[in-house]
This record gives sequence, structure tokens and C-alpha cells, in this order.
Amino acid sequence: MSAGEHTTVAANTNTTPDDQSLKLALAISLLRSKFIQNRPPPTDRNESDALRWKRKVPHLINSSPLSLAKERKQELLRLREDLKEAEDASQCDLFPKSASCKCYFFDNLGKLSPQGLEDGSDRRFNDVLRRRFLRHVRFKERRRGAGASIQRRQFSVLNTEDEETEQLRASVDFLVELCDTVSPVGEANFANWAHQAVDFILASLKNLLPRGKDTKLIEGIVNSLIMRLVRRMCSPSKVFESLHTGLDAQFYVQHLIRKLGSEAYVGQRAILSVSQRISVLAESFLFLDPFDDSFPGMHGCMFTLIQLIEFLISDYLLIWSCAEGFDKMLFEEWVASILHSRKALELLESRNGLYVLYMDRVTGELAKQVGQSSSLQKLKPEILDNLFH
Repeated sequence: MSAGEHTTVAANTNTTPDDQSLKLALAISLLRSKFIQNRPPPTDRNESDALRWKRKVPHLINSSPLSLAKERKQELLRLREDLKEAEDASQCDLFPKSASCKCYFFDNLGKLSPQGLEDGSDRRFNDVLRRRFLRHVRFKERRRGAGASIQRRQFSVLNTEDEETEQLRASVDFLVELCDTVSPVGEANFANWAHQAVDFILASLKNLLPRGKDTKLIEGIVNSLIMRLVRRMCSPSKVFESLHTGLDAQFYVQHLIRKLGSEAYVGQRAILSVSQRISVLAESFLFLDPFDDSFPGMHGCMFTLIQLIEFLISDYLLIWSCAEGFDKMLFEEWVASILHSRKALELLESRNGLYVLYMDRVTGELAKQVGQSSSLQKLKPEILDNLFH
């Protein structure tokens, strides 16, 4: 090997470590540069919006009007889907699966309960379900308009007891509006909403009645609830009649009154109101042409009213009599009203004897229940004589 070759090999041998160090330094510099490029710059919101707009301008310039319209339409569709998902999520929050209507709520619809019903309320209707139901009621009030917002501002200055009373009033309005606007036949949400409304009303009454405050106001709310539901039961809306669901809707509303009647404060007043309505209806039949168009509806209403009294007596009378604070004066009043309505129906026996036969079954059930309870036998002698003879 020549001297020049020895010099070249030596030079290559001496520069090899330096080349490796140089390559390693270049690799580290490239990695650091790439990392810095990928890291978002610490810019404020206005600067980031400006950069995003700068990136979007060339796209808008290079795009045709047709493509821009398509993108706009797709964006609107995505927004609609997001809005629908948000509404569905709010409904799921108001009525989650754990709070959905129990399958037994509308059991025994239009049927007698052989063993009676212990309690119409749901014992699992806890504070969580109360808050969810109240949110839904307030949501419905907000949709009514400015008048409801003014009313809510007035409620906001009330104390706790007044607030509970107003919540009771709002839940009553919600239930009546539900019966007026939503068909119970074939509507899945009706059972859910109606169930929670009934449970909330019963729970509110159990909290308010023992305090003995605002009794006149609470009585007015309960009487209004009974009157409006009975009117709805006997007068199906034109919309439901056109859907041929009027008769079925009557039974659903009747069942709601039946469930609310588990509370003696509501049930006794319901019997009194219904029996008085039977007397008025019987008097109207005396002057009504059987071929009048309104006759079939009144005929069906009469049987629905009598049946409701039978349900309330057979389901709850013995339970009411054992409850503390049972109003015996009100009990005597509605017993006398039932006997009076039976006499009114006797005048229609020549037209339709079924009315009297059905009412006899109700008075027979009433006499049976009174005979089984010593506390119920302390009626006025004249009422007992008319009941058992």
C-alpha cells in the first residue's frame, strides 16, 4: 500500500466519530423542530379566530356557490340533529328509566279490585323524582308565555309553605292540562306524566294537610281538581271524539280520580261532588228528548259517575275510616248525597231502570262497608235507617 492510501484511510478513520455526532445532533434538532411545530401556539381567542378565518377564506374563494350551499345545508342538518339529541337528553333527565311509569298504575282500569287498594301513591316517589317532576312542570309553564313568567316571579318571594302550596296548584294545573291536550289512548308519555303528577299531588297533600295551615286554599285547589277532572271525564274533547277514543279516555280520567281518591281528603270530596252531579244529571234527563244528539253522551256519563263512586267506596272506605283525622261530618254529607241521588234516579226508572239497579249496587256496597266498621256506624239515625232499608 502506498503512502497516499495510508493517509486517506487514516483520515476516514479519524472523521467517523465526528460524523456520527453530527448525525445525532441533526436528528435531535429535527425532532425538536417537529415537536414545536405540532404544539399549538399560545395565542388568544381573537388571534385563533383570525387564523381560522384565514384558512377558511381560500376555501370559500375556490368553492362554487353550489358546494357552499350543500355545506350550509349539511351544517343545518347537523345542528337540527344536535338540538333533537339535546331535547331527548332533557326528557331522559326528567323521566329516566328508573322513574318511568310502573306497569301497575293503570291496572284494573274500569274494573273492581277484589282485595281493595292499599295506597294509590308510589312509595318510591322520593325527593329526586319530586325535583324532576317540578322541573318538567316549570318547563311547561315557561312555554305558556309571559303570563307564567310573571306568576313565577311572584312565587319566588313566597316562603317555603306557600311555595309548596303553589307547587301543588301547579301540579294540579299540569295534570288537568295533560288530560285536556294529550290523548291517553295510544300515547306512551301520558301514563308516565299522569303517574308522576298523581304521586306528586298525593305526596304534597300528605305534607301540607297535617300542618293545618291554608286549609281553605288547599280545599279550593282540591275541589277545583275534582271539578275539572269530572268535567273532562264527562265531556271528551272534540279532538278525542274525532279519533274515536272518547270513551276510552273517560275511563283513564276516571282512573286518575280513583287513584287520587286514595287520600281521604280527596276521595270523600270526590264522592260528594260526583253524587251531586248525578242528581243534576238525573234531573236533566227528565226534560231531555231521548233522540237528542247529546243523549248518548249523557247516558255514558251517568254510568261512569256511578261506577266511580262504587270504585272509591269499595277500594278505600275502610282504609279512610281507620285513618287519623277522618272527617266524619263530610262522610255523613256524602252518604246523604248518595241517598238523595238514588231517589232522583228513581224518577227515571220508567225510562231506564238500569240506573236504579246500578245505584242499588253502590248503596249495598256502602251498607256492607259501614257494617264492617264500628266507627262508621256512628251516623245519624235517619241516615242509617235510609241506608239499611
